[in-house]
Amino acid sequence: MDRAWRQWGATLLLICLALAFSLTAVGSSHWYEGTRKVAKPLCRDHRGELPCIRFTRDSRRDNGSQAVQYIWETGDDKFIQRRFHVGLWQSCEESLSSTGEECRSFQSIIPAEEQGVLWLSVGAEVLNILLMLTSAILLGSRMSYRSTGVHWFKVDASVAILMVLAGLLGMVAHMMYTTVFQITVNLGPEDWRPQTWGYGWSYCLAWGSFALCMAVSVMAMSRYTAARLEFTEKQRIQKGSQHSQHNFPEPKPSERAREREAAPSPEGHALMSLSEYLPPGAPVKVSMC
Repeated sequence: MDRAWRQWGATLLLICLALAFSLTAVGSSHWYEGTRKVAKPLCRDHRGELPCIRFTRDSRRDNGSQAVQYIWETGDDKFIQRRFHVGLWQSCEESLSSTGEECRSFQSIIPAEEQGVLWLSVGAEVLNILLMLTSAILLGSRMSYRSTGVHWFKVDASVAILMVLAGLLGMVAHMMYTTVFQITVNLGPEDWRPQTWGYGWSYCLAWGSFALCMAVSVMAMSRYTAARLEFTEKQRIQKGSQHSQHNFPEPKPSERAREREAAPSPEGHALMSLSEYLPPGAPVKVSMC
């Protein structure tokens, strides 16, 4: 029983860990991280702040609309790289005017034809979390009762099925979100398209939750198979012992009496033995003592 409890405890711990990974990934906005090329603002509008585009006026001209301005930054010097990160719900990037971040809804960025795919991805993530939560509740109730009935074996099978479904739903959700993000990178608004991007820690947590779901499913199914085989073997041995008792019943008293009557007596056996050594026609006298 102690070994079984340790196995159940390890399985429940893995389920809780997978649930925590999935909740953290869904609630965060670091699925993808990267940089975006943005033009520097003019230093006239952002005095004392860097980076900005420096310029000078031609003093020989009048201070009017025809004044010549010399901008010294050329090429890539006119742009800066702003870091951004995006998740299921919002996209955030560094702010030029402050040390904080500017965030906007990710749904407002993606193309209109991809809105349905994004909501399918979110729905699959929510179902993934609900299935893992149900598995944790079932396994917790299994550990609360020290019973070994057949109905408790079904709990392990249910946990295995729920966890494999949760893992598959999570995998489909991650793939759909990846597709939506890549389409948005190519067809999204100009003021959002990133120059470089890569996977963030939220994306790694999401796939880590998928791996834990698959591992828990394999553990629960193997434990169910072993327990089922052990229970079946015990039932077979018990039925075999009962069947052997029915095949060899104890004799009844009346049958014992018949056997005693049918068995030859020692006196008759001795008489038959003596008659073999006497000549034919000789009288035989038998005295009973």
